Amino acid sequence: MSRQDARLARRGFLFGGAVVGAGALVTACTSNEPPAAQQSAAPSQAPAAATDNDRPGREVKIGFSAPAADHGWIAAIAKNAEEAAKRYSDVTFVPVEPTNDINQQISAVESLIQQKVDVLVLLPNDGEQLNQVARRAMDAGIPVVNLDRIFPDKLSYRTWIGGDNYGMGVAAGHYIGRKLKEKGVTDPVILEIQGIATLPLTQERSKGFEDALRTYGYRVTARQDAQFTVESGTEVATNLLQAHKKIDAIWNHDDDQGVGVLAAIKEAGRNEFFMVGGAGSANAMREIQSGTSVLECTVTYSPTMAGSAVKLARLIAQGRGMSDLVEQQVPQSITLASETITKDNVEQYLPLGFES
Repeated sequence: MSRQDARLARRGFLFGGAVVGAGALVTACTSNEPPAAQQSAAPSQAPAAATDNDRPGREVKIGFSAPAADHGWIAAIAKNAEEAAKRYSDVTFVPVEPTNDINQQISAVESLIQQKVDVLVLLPNDGEQLNQVARRAMDAGIPVVNLDRIFPDKLSYRTWIGGDNYGMGVAAGHYIGRKLKEKGVTDPVILEIQGIATLPLTQERSKGFEDALRTYGYRVTARQDAQFTVESGTEVATNLLQAHKKIDAIWNHDDDQGVGVLAAIKEAGRNEFFMVGGAGSANAMREIQSGTSVLECTVTYSPTMAGSAVKLARLIAQGRGMSDLVEQQVPQSITLASETITKDNVEQYLPLGFES
């Protein structure tokens, strides 16, 4: 798997969702309280009010493996995991060297198995290629919390947590559809800037977007993929702006590549349309907050899920369930919601944003 593929695959199994909002799904496993405000540069969650689950329990060793931080979202994944672990006196956090090499990550996970960690949080570079080593951990009695990119074999993980790609597209489609309907637009020019068109996660996002737009009687006028990079974002946006002299709305799948998209828009001096982003980066939120950008909204796929994964791993290793649920065990699968961030609620989300 190439470095680019590893970088781009990060949006995993399903996208969409998820910075968890003011009501806080991110902290749902330990608290009903929303995360407190914190510095925007730190994408980790603030400590939540204590619950029974937060009281110290059996000491546990949590192994952690993720790809190398070659972009903002992955860097924030590692940050969130580490910060969540620090909040618990009963947790020993054992991260291994991050890598975008499949074989190196397999070796790193094997080293955690040999160390006999109590539970493993694993965001694989590629779920299919790391499926067997995750299965070896499970067979060795080490529960695996599968983060974001899912393993094809359910016997390879105890719990999966990640975002909702389809839901991300739905959220973007509803924002655009509602706004255009309110303006009375009957035949809008709607552009879609994807990540990599061949990836299943991208296809899920596009499908959700199409389905939501259809409920308003709208369709996508043109779409092009931008490879999840700033440079490609600039190139693709420049081409689309030149090809369409009038645009009503743009959905850009990824706030990292959105840096390039916005640069192209500003260079072209175009502002007759509005734009929706994707992922929930801090720089996108600051654009929204400014009130002077074409970027009015972003739909989330938050790296705060890594902090939640660590919290879930701790509960699993200690044999505890989620305090807000009736059931005695942590669920097998948790799909986070794709939240819609606008100028009306951006201040609540900004502390959870990651830097592109």
